[in-house]
Amino acid sequence: MPTDIRIKKGLNINLVGAAEPSTSQAVSSNTYAINLSDFHGMTPKMAVREGAEVQAGEPLFYNKDFPEMQFVSPVSGELVEIERGARRRILTLRILADKQQRVLKHQPVDVAKADADAIRAFLLQSGCWPFIWQRPYDVIADPLSVPKAIFVSAYVTAPLAADINYTLKGKEKELQAALDALGKLTPGTVHVSVGKGEDSPFAGLKGISLHTVSGPHPAGLVGTQINRIDPINKGERVWTVSPQDLVIIGEALLTGIFNPKRTVALAGSCVKQPKYYTTRIGAEISTFLYASGVNETRCRVINGDVLTGSKTRPEGHLGFYNNAVSVIPEGDDYEFFGWNKPVFNKISNTRALTFSWLRPKKKYDLDTNTNGEHRAFVVTGQYEEVFPMDIYPMQLLKACMYKDIDEMEQLGLYEVAPEDFALTEFICISKQPHQQIIREGLDLLQKEIG
Repeated sequence: MPTDIRIKKGLNINLVGAAEPSTSQAVSSNTYAINLSDFHGMTPKMAVREGAEVQAGEPLFYNKDFPEMQFVSPVSGELVEIERGARRRILTLRILADKQQRVLKHQPVDVAKADADAIRAFLLQSGCWPFIWQRPYDVIADPLSVPKAIFVSAYVTAPLAADINYTLKGKEKELQAALDALGKLTPGTVHVSVGKGEDSPFAGLKGISLHTVSGPHPAGLVGTQINRIDPINKGERVWTVSPQDLVIIGEALLTGIFNPKRTVALAGSCVKQPKYYTTRIGAEISTFLYASGVNETRCRVINGDVLTGSKTRPEGHLGFYNNAVSVIPEGDDYEFFGWNKPVFNKISNTRALTFSWLRPKKKYDLDTNTNGEHRAFVVTGQYEEVFPMDIYPMQLLKACMYKDIDEMEQLGLYEVAPEDFALTEFICISKQPHQQIIREGLDLLQKEIG
C-alpha cells in the first residue's frame, strides 16, 4: 500500500488573490440558510413547520428514506421561510437568528468505550452524519452500509482553496476524536493524505494510515488518492470526510454540541484584502465579503473554489460544505481574433500560441470567460494529460451521455465524482459540462443498480 504518492499528470491553476494567513471574526449574520441542493440525492421531510422556534442543533428535517438521519439548525431562531419549487420540492430553509443563542446539547460520547452502533446513532441524531459521503455515487453515506475504508484528504491543490494546515491548527484533539470514532465504523483503514513536507496537524495523530502526496492538481482530490491507495471495485463502498468537517464531528463527540463554525477563505483578484473569516454554516456571505472590500464592480461571487463552486449573490449564504468563497472578474466580453493571436495572460496546457508553460509558477488574474463556445467533443488527447486516474475520461464522458450502463461500469464510473472532472472541464476546448455529465451518469447508475 503506497504511503508516498507522487502525481505527475495534472495542472496547477495559480491565481492572484490567495487568502493571507490572517483570521478575523465575521459580523454576525441576521439570517442563515440551508440549501437542500447541497445534499444531492436526499429526499427531505420537514420536522418543524414554518414559523417554529428552533435551537441550534435541533432537527429541521430528516431523510425520508432513513428517518434517523437528522439535519439540524446551525443557529437558534425562527424558521421564517421554507422556499419551495416545482411540485412543492423544498429548496431552501431560512432562519432568523436570535441575539442570544440557545443550544441543544446531547450526551457526549466516550469514543474509547463506545461501540460502532452507539457512535453511528450519535452521529445520526446530532446532525453530523451528513458530513460523511460515500463512493460510488458521491452521495451522503448509507448508515446501514459498512465501508471497506475511509479517506480524508488534507492536501489542498485547488485554486484559491483554504489552507487546511492553517485553518485546522490547534484542532488536533477534535480531529483525533473524530478519526477514532470513524475507525470503529469500518473493518478497514482510515486513510489520511497530507502534503509532502508540510507541517500538518494530522502528522502526530494515531489510528490512521498516513500518506504523503505531491504533485499538481488534482493530486489533492480524495478521488485521486483513493485511485492510488485502494481503488473501488463493483460492490465495494468507501466513505470520505473533509478535514473541516472532522472538527465539527470531533467537537460534537467531545462536548455533545453541534458547533457548525467555519474558517472561510475569502479569496480572488476582486478582493482587496483576501484573508480568513470565522463564521457559521449558512451565514450570509455579505457579512464578511464587504469587510475585505471588493475592487471591481462586475465580479462573480463563487460559493466554493473556482472549479467546483457555484455562482451566488453577495446576499447569498455559505454552502453547507464550503470553507472558501472566491470572487473573480465577470467574463462577459469577447476578444477580437482571440483564437488566432499569442496569449500571455491565460493558463493553458497546450503550447499553441500560449506561453504559460514557460512560467509555471506565475499567478494569473483570470475571469469567468470560457473563451469559446459549446460544440461536439474534439478528440485531442488533452484530458489524459491532466487526468491522473487509470480511467479513460473521454470515453467515460461519452458513455454517460448516451447512457450505456455496461460501459459506464467498465470504464470506472464507480470510482469518480463530478469534482474529479473539474480540471478536464476547465481545459476542454469543446466547452462541455463535464461535471454535470458525470453527475447525471452517477444518478442513472444509482437508479438502475442501487
